[in-house]
Amino acid sequence: MSERELHRIAVVGGGMMGRSIATRVSQAGLGVVVRDISDERTTQIKELLEKDLDREIERWGLTQSEKKAILARIEFTTDVRKTAGCDLLIETINEDFAAKKALIAELDEVLEPEIPIIVNTSTLSISELAQGLAHPQRVIGMHFLYPVTTTRVVEVVKGQVTSEDAFETARRFVRVLGKVPIQEFESPGFVTTRVIMPLINEAAHVVMEGVASAADVDLAIKLGFEFRHGPLEWADRVGLHRILNWLEHLFHETGDAKFRPCPIIRKLVRAGHTGARVGKGFFTYDGERSRLDRLPDDTPKLG
Repeated sequence: MSERELHRIAVVGGGMMGRSIATRVSQAGLGVVVRDISDERTTQIKELLEKDLDREIERWGLTQSEKKAILARIEFTTDVRKTAGCDLLIETINEDFAAKKALIAELDEVLEPEIPIIVNTSTLSISELAQGLAHPQRVIGMHFLYPVTTTRVVEVVKGQVTSEDAFETARRFVRVLGKVPIQEFESPGFVTTRVIMPLINEAAHVVMEGVASAADVDLAIKLGFEFRHGPLEWADRVGLHRILNWLEHLFHETGDAKFRPCPIIRKLVRAGHTGARVGKGFFTYDGERSRLDRLPDDTPKLG
């Protein structure tokens, strides 16, 4: 099995996850082409990406020269044919089966047969998405945890017909990014989503039942188990609409009651309170997505 050299990566979909992946790929020294549906969208994506980098500069996580180098390696386009010269492609559009299926079919016709197509998903079936393609063996699943620039792990998911060459190329790509690839076989929710969703769901039930406030629930889990964020704040930062979508999908796939979405999550989403990005979810946030209702002893010094 020959090792494909990785020089240029395509990212299709410039949303929050797409921008984060493009940034990390560029930081690793690889060229990136980001494709989206319109000139208006690509202009907006570039502006948002620059704002993301500026926030990192303000936090002393990046320098101005590093920002310039990152942007210099990223090209923005609306032309799907510009992805044809890439060594590996990652799609990062919304977690919608029909939309992903249509996009992958389009890419299967444009890309050379040996180029792996990475499906960025946390719940969808890789085998079902690859079904009916001319080259289904090149389709592989990857679950990047947000934010991609700081999280250390990436789930690499092998479908029923995924080739060893595509799988090894994907694992090597993850290592190039400085992350740890977790080898998995296809199963609803994979590992991280399957394990974290019941925790978030149960935390929401505890709040709904009046056992403790959202802040106290999060503080107990955060300090008791040395989590960076409590489960409810983490859900806010990911987006409660995404959490609801993942829970519904897992419940549909497995029939397991532990994935039945807690009513309070559904109510928050229906009210438009989807988390940190809009300023309100289980907690409230300012324009920089910092919590405004943190408990005074939320981060106590021990010892």
